[in-house]
Amino acid sequence: MNKEWKVSVIPCSATPLLFDESKCVGCNTCANICQCDIMIPNPEKGKHPIVAYPGECYYCGACVMACPNPGAIHLQHPVMNRAKFVPVKEEP
Repeated sequence: MNKEWKVSVIPCSATPLLFDESKCVGCNTCANICQCDIMIPNPEKGKHPIVAYPGECYYCGACVMACPNPGAIHLQHPVMNRAKFVPVKEEP
């Protein structure tokens, strides 16, 4: 029995993963290591995985660390999680 699965990308305001097309070879190592299973292998050979459930990402970075090509995946944290601490100026 041969089953065909269909998955569609769930729309979300989060974009946790950015792939560099020039560095990604489509090995799917990131999809296999993902703890949240947010990615599925791309049916096109040599293309990066499809991020089907971006809102479920834990931002753990396991996919980035497991990638054999440094710089092929960039983890992009949500704006509210990006903190820039500015020193407070004391009044004289």
